[in-house]
Amino acid sequence: MKFSKKLVMAAIAGLALVGTAACSNGKSNSSESSKIPSKITKKTNVVFWHGMTGVQQSTLQKLTKEFEKENPKITVKLENQGSYNDLQAKINSTLQSPNNLPTITQAYPGWLYTAAQNKMLVDLTPYINNKNVGWGSSKKSDIREELLEGAQIKGTQYGIPFNKSIETLTYNKDMFKKYGIKKVPTTMKELKEASETIYKKSNHQVVGAGFDSLSNYYVLGMKDAGVDFSNKINFSGNTSKSVIDYYADGIKKGYFRVAGSEHYLSGPFANQKVAMFIGTSAGEGFVKQGVGNKFTYDVAARPGKYTMQQGTDIYMFNHATSDQKAAAFKYVKFLVSKSSQLKWANATGYIPVNNSVVKSSQYKANKNIKLPAKLDTAMDHLYSVPVEKNSNAAYTQLNSIMQNILSAAQKKQNINNAINAGKSKFDAAWKQ
Repeated sequence: MKFSKKLVMAAIAGLALVGTAACSNGKSNSSESSKIPSKITKKTNVVFWHGMTGVQQSTLQKLTKEFEKENPKITVKLENQGSYNDLQAKINSTLQSPNNLPTITQAYPGWLYTAAQNKMLVDLTPYINNKNVGWGSSKKSDIREELLEGAQIKGTQYGIPFNKSIETLTYNKDMFKKYGIKKVPTTMKELKEASETIYKKSNHQVVGAGFDSLSNYYVLGMKDAGVDFSNKINFSGNTSKSVIDYYADGIKKGYFRVAGSEHYLSGPFANQKVAMFIGTSAGEGFVKQGVGNKFTYDVAARPGKYTMQQGTDIYMFNHATSDQKAAAFKYVKFLVSKSSQLKWANATGYIPVNNSVVKSSQYKANKNIKLPAKLDTAMDHLYSVPVEKNSNAAYTQLNSIMQNILSAAQKKQNINNAINAGKSKFDAAWKQ
C-alpha cells in the first residue's frame, strides 16, 4: 500500500499526544495490569475497524475465524471502513462520541494524536508483559524492534504493528542483461550509473529508474547523509541541495523520471518504459500481474543504507471493558503470531512483523513473489518519520515541493527558485 503522507503526519501527531497520556505511566500501568483478567470466562465481543480489501480482507477473515475457533468465548466483529482515508475520517468523527469507537482499529499513530492526548487509548505495555494474554515481555513477542517503536506515540506503546511494508528496488532482469548491467545497484551512485547506461544504450527509449514516493526519497536521502527528519533541516542548505540535485540531474538528462499522473511506476515498468523503480514492497502483486510473461523481474533491497517502514498498526480504545481489552489483545497476539504472519505475508505481500517468520525457510520458500528470499537483508536499516509536532505536515508537503522542483528540472529551468519556494513551504509546515 502506498505510503500516505497524511498517515505519517497523523502518526507524528499521535506520538506527541500520547506523551500526555504517558506522563503517569507508572500508575496507569499498575492499575491497568490489575484489571487484566487471567482468562476470558464469558462471551465477549471485540469490534475491529479496518481498511483491508481484496485478498487482504479475505485473509483477515480466515485468520479471524481460526482465532474464534481456538477461543470460543470471543467473537471478533470485523467492520470494513473502506479506504485508509475513509477509516481515518471515521475514527476522527467518532472520537467526539468515544463510546461509539470500536475495541481496536487499524491506524497510523499520527491519526490518533488527539486520542492519545485525551487518554482515549490503552497503553499496551501491561498486556504485552502479561503472561496470560501477552508474551511476558516485549522481547518475547519476537516482533522486530524498529516496528514496535514505530507503533509508539511519544514513547508509549499504544500500537502493535500489523500490516507493514518497506521500500524495495524492483528491476527488469532481462533489460539488465541486454544493456550489460552486471550488478544490481546497492548504492545511490550505482543506481545513477546503471540508469544512465540503460538510457544511453537504449537510444533514450528506456528510462533507467524512478521513485514512487518523492517524500520518502527526500527523507531517506537526508537520512543516508546523516540528517534526521526534523524542523532543523535547512531545505536550501548544501546537504539538502545535494539530495535534490541527484534526482533533478537525472530528470534533466533523461535517465530518471517520476510517477507523475500514473501515480505508481509499476505501470511504466510493466510496459518496459522504465528499467527499475523504488516503491512499496506491498505492491509486488501488481508488478507480477502487470509483467506477466513479458520479461523476468526481480526485487532487491532499496539502494542506500536506509529503507522506509510503512503500513498500519493496531490500537485499542480505553472505553472497552476489561474483558474486551484482554480478548482484543489475545486476538492481536494471534494476528502477529508466527503461524498467522506466515499466512498473512504469503497471501498479501505484506512483510512479516516478527523475526522468526522473516528468517524462516517456510517464508523464504514462497515462489509466488520475489521478496521473501531478499527481505532479511532489505530490512537491515529501517526508518520512519519521527513523530514530532507538525512533522507529518512537513512530510506531506514534501511531495508537492519535490514535484515542483523536478518539474522545473524537466523543463531545463534553473531549480534554485523552486528550491527557495520549497524551503518557504517546508518551513511554514513545521510552524503551522
